[in-house]
Amino acid sequence: MRLTAKHITGLKVCLHLAGLLPFIWLFWAVNHGGLSADPVKDIQHFTGRTALKFLLATLLVSPLTRYAKQPLLIRLRRLLGLWCFAWATLHLTSYTLLELGINNLALLGTEVFTRPYLTLGLISWLILLALAATSTQAMQRKLGRRWQLLHNFVYLVAILAPIHYLWSVKILSPQPIIYALLAVALLAWRYKKFRQWWR
Repeated sequence: MRLTAKHITGLKVCLHLAGLLPFIWLFWAVNHGGLSADPVKDIQHFTGRTALKFLLATLLVSPLTRYAKQPLLIRLRRLLGLWCFAWATLHLTSYTLLELGINNLALLGTEVFTRPYLTLGLISWLILLALAATSTQAMQRKLGRRWQLLHNFVYLVAILAPIHYLWSVKILSPQPIIYALLAVALLAWRYKKFRQWWR
């Protein structure tokens, strides 16, 4: 069955719900004791993992579009990317406001330079910010060929973000390894594209 524009609209509604429902759950968990004895870390990890899920979903769109032979699926990529940025912003905000505190925001610069995993996280967020800001069709027309060059930096985020997660956990656990392996698999699928860059 070939997907139509109406199907894509329905999928977009579902994906918006997928982006919003975790926030509703998190709000409920904060207000009803659904977190552990270290709620700040729980919030940071939850928002970071949700951002990673949307990043992986964004990277999945192209292969899914190709192998399922459903060209309209590509219209979902921007929406997923924006939700990835939204959750990454919540992740950064939770660190700066809950971990450092609103009175200690000046420490952010010091923390970023003294903790390399924070450096990777901040670089990833800045790239996502640039991608979100230039994700519209108007910006695509304005930037021309440079638009695709800029948006290829999502692959760098797909490398840095899982490393940031792996590096930030104090003990080795399977969850960050699974995210890293999924990112590697989605990047490996694009090996032909990467090979063309080096020719």
